[in-house]
Amino acid sequence: MSQRPIPHLRWGVAALLCLASELNYLDRQTLSVLAATIQKDLGLTDVDYSHITSAFLMTYTVMYAVAGRLVDVLGTRRSFLIFVSGWSVANMLHGFARSALQLSFCRALLGAAEPANFPAGLKAVSEWFPMRERALAVGIFNGGTALGGAVAVPVVSFIALRWGWRWAFVATGALGSVWVLAWALFYRLPQDHPRLGAAERALILGEDGAEAAGAASVSLRAVLGMRAAWGCILARALTDPISYFLNFWIPKYLQAERGFTLAALGRYGWIPFAALAAGNVFSGAMPRWLISRGWPLDRARKATMLAVSCAMPVLCFLVTRVESQAAALAVVSGLFFGHAAWGNITLPAEVFPRHAVGTVTGLGGAFGGLMGVLTQLAIGRVVQGFSFAPIFAAISIAYLTAFALVQWLIGELGRVRPVPGGAPR
Repeated sequence: MSQRPIPHLRWGVAALLCLASELNYLDRQTLSVLAATIQKDLGLTDVDYSHITSAFLMTYTVMYAVAGRLVDVLGTRRSFLIFVSGWSVANMLHGFARSALQLSFCRALLGAAEPANFPAGLKAVSEWFPMRERALAVGIFNGGTALGGAVAVPVVSFIALRWGWRWAFVATGALGSVWVLAWALFYRLPQDHPRLGAAERALILGEDGAEAAGAASVSLRAVLGMRAAWGCILARALTDPISYFLNFWIPKYLQAERGFTLAALGRYGWIPFAALAAGNVFSGAMPRWLISRGWPLDRARKATMLAVSCAMPVLCFLVTRVESQAAALAVVSGLFFGHAAWGNITLPAEVFPRHAVGTVTGLGGAFGGLMGVLTQLAIGRVVQGFSFAPIFAAISIAYLTAFALVQWLIGELGRVRPVPGGAPR
């Protein structure tokens, strides 16, 4: 007996992907929320903390370089089952660390497992959504990163204040097993899913024959030979380090520079991450709204990116100059919103066919992670020796530079480029 179709099933897939990203960042942000507490308990300096965060980014970078390729080979279903299980266990191990070296080892394990979330999520979006809906679907998927950060602040603070910081790592890591079970039971490709209606299946699979879901993965050499691939990669290299700064250092900034206690951080520190979630949805919803009013996809996406690129220098100027805690929190929230609204992670799904999205996303994340390692080491020294102000000054110019590279190297968004050696167009 056949099962009844579930209406709008593709948006259920987007919600499940959003939850995966939420867990990814909940586990990642547990250390950031507890940084000051752990530093005090274990006697760690800001430079020690930068080494710990860099350990995460080193393995994250290496694995991001191959994660996209692994996702293209393994497929989205198996990739998520393997890697979500891996990062959940790695996060739980943090609760047993008793030195900077042991924390660095745990962060390295976490960094090895977490990067697959993004090429796998982008690949799932390209499998389940037509081109015109991908920016919004990616916004929902990537919005989970912000939700994870927002949930992490009050939840981790509550657990740490009630039972100690070690239990916060154990509890947040254990949540991954619930998601893994749901994914194993629910996720299939559109052409194989028993609960997908015929009309929705036709919408998903019938848009572009160049994106046949069963196409073979492509070679790295073919991808690296394309200007558009370098546009995606360099945009990530410029903007990913900002993601790591916002996630790893802003909770510390609010405590060290703005006088927030751990309890106050638990009450209010979720607000920037909620703004990040709103920015992720905005990055897809605004272009979709403009498209509904007759704008082409390329113009709609780039208008959104340009507006954000122009606003970020203003926010970076204000963040160190406002005086009250409330004003500082508001400006920081604006930075989080704008960073997400720029929509860097969406680019590969708007430029490449489905069989190449994971590879391009993985390469972009690897370059972004490499830049993240270098900038994390620099941030620790700058913050310890000077202040946060030089960091915000550097951030202010990154978005306009990235936008210029997208315009120069990619050109028109929304036009799928065939990859040499890939599936025939």
